[in-house]
Amino acid sequence: MMDETIKDFEAALAELAGIVKKLEEGDLALETSLALYERGVQLQRYCHERLEAAERRIDILNDRGELVAAPRDLTEVGQDEDR
Repeated sequence: MMDETIKDFEAALAELAGIVKKLEEGDLALETSLALYERGVQLQRYCHERLEAAERRIDILNDRGELVAAPRDLTEVGQDEDR
């Protein structure tokens, strides 16, 4: 079930960043903090689902186009070139 209040990935990520900032400031009532935390969990799940869907699409495209997938740990990029 998709939350219709979430416009897109970028908007969800920006809203999530704002929530984290507010929670880190700590000057909120308990109920407000809980509501923001709950919204943050919703946004995090939405972003996670969108990223997983994008990863699946990339894997499919890579399989069809015989491209090599990027390593999961991007610090691995360029290490082979240095050898």
